[in-house]
Amino acid sequence: MIEEILKFNKAFVENKLYGKYITSSKYPAKKIAIISCMDTRLTELLPAALGIKNGDAKIIMNAGGVISHPFGSVMRSLLIGIYDLNIQEILVIGHSDCGAASTDSQKMIEKMKARGITQDNIKMIEYFGVDFDAWLAGFKDLDVSVKKSVDLIRNHPLVPDGIEVYGLVIDSVTGELSRIA
Repeated sequence: MIEEILKFNKAFVENKLYGKYITSSKYPAKKIAIISCMDTRLTELLPAALGIKNGDAKIIMNAGGVISHPFGSVMRSLLIGIYDLNIQEILVIGHSDCGAASTDSQKMIEKMKARGITQDNIKMIEYFGVDFDAWLAGFKDLDVSVKKSVDLIRNHPLVPDGIEVYGLVIDSVTGELSRIA
């Protein structure tokens, strides 16, 4: 697959197809950050449904669009966005039919073992304080999951007053948005 990607990229650059993606700044034009799921159905649908173009927003995608830790990489990215890139609004956008909702930490551990991860390595991770059930588990209710991430941002001790935070759900087929928080 990497050879196919590199071949395409060479033609992309040679034919200057990058031109339509050039923006004037690293700062998001609409001053927003979006946290959403890494689901492949959202790759093009999410920006299109929101009217977001290249250069308009900082988009952070992970499994479930969840902020799983108040000092993890998603919050770090948001704080950099707020303090260095002039983010003024944050949208947490979950989506219908999310695969992360059904993630089962114990089944994932079994898949890890089946692919060669030893029980000793799993015990070592637990020894260092990782709770696999909390870290790898999915969520039962999409709205509750989105609201939990919204509340974490709104109440974060390093997020200044004046940052607007919204929770939404996008239909992964039609792109229809529903505001829930």
